[in-house]
Amino acid sequence: MDIKNAVELIWENRKYSTDDPKEAISHLNEEVAESLKALLRGDSDKAKRELEDALSCIFIALKVMNVDIEDAIERQIIQMKKRTEKLMIFKKDKVEIYVNGVLTGGWTIWSDDDVAEAEKIAKEFGCKIEHS
Repeated sequence: MDIKNAVELIWENRKYSTDDPKEAISHLNEEVAESLKALLRGDSDKAKRELEDALSCIFIALKVMNVDIEDAIERQIIQMKKRTEKLMIFKKDKVEIYVNGVLTGGWTIWSDDDVAEAEKIAKEFGCKIEHS
């Protein structure tokens, strides 16, 4: 099924009528929350049903906000393909942070505790670590 046709069918058969983006997103939020609650209770079948309802709600919210679904999907794919390479280089007395090959920051290292803290930060932010 074509995605635009699917959105139109869902729009035409929706259970509630609104032009208010806040209301549409609120419905989406409720369905996602119900899915999570069901999952936390161990009821994966109900979680799946609620997630399917959330899919309809997201299509409705996108339509209310005049978002072209195909453009949105293309933008998301491009965004997901962008890989941010984060590198933390440990030098003798300092740490440098590079994002996509560009130096974006750094600081001086005074002790082994500073090195340990910097390594902890690197892991937290998904940085590759290099010692030079």
